[in-house]
Amino acid sequence: MTTPVCTSVSRPAVPVPPSYGAGPRHAPHARYSSFSSYVRARGPVLLRTARSLTANPSDAEDLLQTALTKTYVAWERIEDHRALDGYVRRALLNTRTSQWRKRKVDEFACEELPEPQTVPTADPAEQQVLHDAMWRAVMKLPDRQRAMVVLRYYEDLSEAQTAEVLGVSVGTVKSAVSRALSKLRDDPELSPVR
Repeated sequence: MTTPVCTSVSRPAVPVPPSYGAGPRHAPHARYSSFSSYVRARGPVLLRTARSLTANPSDAEDLLQTALTKTYVAWERIEDHRALDGYVRRALLNTRTSQWRKRKVDEFACEELPEPQTVPTADPAEQQVLHDAMWRAVMKLPDRQRAMVVLRYYEDLSEAQTAEVLGVSVGTVKSAVSRALSKLRDDPELSPVR
């Protein structure tokens, strides 16, 4: 009989930054200002790193918050602020490793193993065939229509952004994309898709 292992991860306590009473009067404001500028600029990239370390997006946000708190506490000791990303990544990794080591594991026996529901996924080979057929159909379009379709649907630009990039009006983009989509609908290679 197989015994499933259920885990529950306890959330780490977030350390409280030191009081603002320490050090020169202007230092806490300058430290907070430079730290908050760094977080605004690099936060999304660091969150992606945190998400790669955990399966749950909420846990990733907590992990990043804890690592940023540790970084804030050490802000004055970090000599080279060009290496901040490396410092935060190391804090993320160390924090995640500590969480993993402290996790509590409960074991219990049950009659049936809890099997995850399998969601049928598309065959990767079929997806590649469809992708190749779509790209061949796009390549058959006239240059201007192809450029607009690529900018709109592959690069995910709005009609206004596409018009600005190509130096044309929004109406021109709308009509050209409409004609291009009509040609793509009529392409015989894409008939199985419809």
